[in-house]
Amino acid sequence: MTADQTRTGAALEVEDLKVVYTVRGIDREVLRGVSFSVAPGEAYGLVGESGCGKSTCAFAAVRYLPRNGRIVGGHVRVGGRDVTSMSQKDLQDFRAREASMVYQDPAQALNPTLRIGAQVTESFLLLGQKKAQARASALEALRKVRIADPERVMDRYPFQLSGGMQQRVVIAMALACNPKLLVLDEPTTGLDATVEAEVLDLVRVLRQESDAAVVMIAHNLGIIRSLCDRVGVMYAGRIVEEGPSGEVFDSPRHPYTVGLLRSLPRHGAHKTESALATIPGILPQIGTPLPTCVYVDRCPLADDVCQTQVPPKVPIADRGGFALCHHSDRIPEVEAQLDAVQISVLSPSDDSPDVLELSAVSKTFHQRGHDIPALVGVDLTLAAGDTLGIVGESGSGKSTLAKTILGIEAVDDGGVVALDGSELAPATNDRSADSKRAMQMVFQNPDSALNRSWSVRRILVRSMQKLTGIGGEEANTKVEALAAHLRLTPRHLDLKPRQLSGGLKQRVAIARAFAGDPRIVVCDEPTSALDVSVQAAILNLLASLQSENKTSYVFITHDMGVVRYLADRIAVMYLGRIMEIGSTDQIFDDGPNHPYTEALLSAVPSVDGEVRTRIPLAGEVPSPANPPAGCVFHTRCHRLVAGLCDVTEPEPIELAPGHLSRCHLDAATLAQPVKPPASVSG
Repeated sequence: MTADQTRTGAALEVEDLKVVYTVRGIDREVLRGVSFSVAPGEAYGLVGESGCGKSTCAFAAVRYLPRNGRIVGGHVRVGGRDVTSMSQKDLQDFRAREASMVYQDPAQALNPTLRIGAQVTESFLLLGQKKAQARASALEALRKVRIADPERVMDRYPFQLSGGMQQRVVIAMALACNPKLLVLDEPTTGLDATVEAEVLDLVRVLRQESDAAVVMIAHNLGIIRSLCDRVGVMYAGRIVEEGPSGEVFDSPRHPYTVGLLRSLPRHGAHKTESALATIPGILPQIGTPLPTCVYVDRCPLADDVCQTQVPPKVPIADRGGFALCHHSDRIPEVEAQLDAVQISVLSPSDDSPDVLELSAVSKTFHQRGHDIPALVGVDLTLAAGDTLGIVGESGSGKSTLAKTILGIEAVDDGGVVALDGSELAPATNDRSADSKRAMQMVFQNPDSALNRSWSVRRILVRSMQKLTGIGGEEANTKVEALAAHLRLTPRHLDLKPRQLSGGLKQRVAIARAFAGDPRIVVCDEPTSALDVSVQAAILNLLASLQSENKTSYVFITHDMGVVRYLADRIAVMYLGRIMEIGSTDQIFDDGPNHPYTEALLSAVPSVDGEVRTRIPLAGEVPSPANPPAGCVFHTRCHRLVAGLCDVTEPEPIELAPGHLSRCHLDAATLAQPVKPPASVSG
């Protein structure tokens, strides 16, 4: 317990909490004695792989467990009141007045048939306010979460708001009762880096103003480090390490924490330098008996002591907190083993021929009599064996670009998509079998991309037959060889996608894409929904396949750390245009950058503790149906030159060889630092 907690008392106390889920009549243990506390105004982070118990812990804290979930031991106290012993009536009052929860998907938390005003006002009506007072309180709540023009927002439906705006509305509703406890369960997953940064800034300010205790659950360890004072690392229903966030991430004392952190592309790592570490094995299924160390089956330090004795809670004297481990003094051995892991990678070459070329590619959609330009004059090249990363906010045109490359969307007249120097037909149906086979796609969500009723073997055999014409036993033999190459066993081939983990399903999706020996694979957010340990395995796999087959990738992502690791060149998109393009080093290390890229990079939270001054973007992305005059970014630009940027559209300028920026400002001007508003910090 920190000095603050001793002085003020904990707002949240979780003591030896045990939770079971009843599955087919059997109680299966999920939480195995979890204890932690959070002081008023403090933020506490929970991290770990999916299935380790983070969300169950959060739900138990406010008694929101599913019907088959039950607290069987321990206590949860909020403001000194024992939540575990409350009656249903007391529990309803507690949830209405003392605790609030913000979920991962704001769209599911809002009623799509009711206007925003009605939903926010209802939060205050439930607290006993009269209708006029409740509406006034709702307007003030929306102002408090920095929503501009709240009167107009009150009259909108949820679908008329961006994801970031929806999340702000949900937070406003959660804060209506001025709660003592605010639980945030992956509140920024799926949001752009810029919107994510705004939401995190908002949480920082609100917890200072309200003095609420905050419990933050996230897969993104950079978010936890930037927001949380302390962190608990969970595995199989136990907190295996706890301490100040910066100390835990800089000097982990449990093998599992080391594995999580080494799974991330950190310190500017690139695929040509080293592989990402992966944690062997999988998380135990819920209810698995784990009488000693919960991590023993995956730990590189495990020995007979770990197999037979419960690990002690070892205090970390130099920083506070603890590690639940017999061998916390042997952590350097784990780090050395992970550092020794290598993969074969393909170094980019300046003389590699271009396999793909886009020239003056535009795509205009027509809706209700209006032209919606989704892509405008895109020029790109992709060399054999290279990875081109595509980044930008939602609505910037990244996915539309992928679809035009593949011919799913036909380019406008005058645009050219060429493979090996030969122009392709605009639409897939008009392209030759060879060109279809040459370009494949890996989607973000394998559940939506794979036939749930077919076995993995049938999915892959059919793809091979469609792409190569090979059938029968020969196709089956080749599928088994491909599966083995992607570390899918014969047992996996005979299962259906719903029987596989998220990482295994994504391996199947990658195997399907490689069934026809493609020249180019378009990857649209292929790791965004995966744990960091599974993400590392997928990125290593993609790098290895690229090295062996000299495959080229177009890699679309929101995650700047991932694109920095895998990409050789990066294109930054905004409102359907390429605003900047250059090598990975030029974008991330050398600079200078286009003002939009500058703002994107400043918004990325760093797990390494790198201090960045965030450059906020004013307003939201304009409608592509009515783009601003001049530079389309000028309405949000922190380097705006009035009378120039808002009048004349800039031409691309060369900041350095191979490094282009669509901006009026030259390299020397862009290299000068910018002072953002004093209220915003990194």
